[in-house]
Amino acid sequence: MITYKEAEIRSEVIKAMAHPVRLMVIELLKDGEKSFSELMEYFDIDKSTLSKHISVLKVAGIVTSRRDGLEMFFHLQVPCVTDFFSCVTAVIKDKIKQQQCCIRPAE
Repeated sequence: MITYKEAEIRSEVIKAMAHPVRLMVIELLKDGEKSFSELMEYFDIDKSTLSKHISVLKVAGIVTSRRDGLEMFFHLQVPCVTDFFSCVTAVIKDKIKQQQCCIRPAE
């Protein structure tokens, strides 16, 4: 069993991922480093908004960055964070399966 403090720390990491843009950033970085410009291509949001989302991921220890000239590059600090997505997908599929078994066709 984990301690309450450990649960709080885990909760903070999960909260940091709990936004569609941040989940997408993590997914985009799973195959390797990307520049800020490359990440911007995937979103219809302004630069400051994307920057704030990346900052949340950095504070949580999910994403790190490096500067090369004028460009910032980002990568996953701990790539296994994407394993969490597989588990979430399994939960979603199971939930759908459970709901489908309970739905009966109209007679």
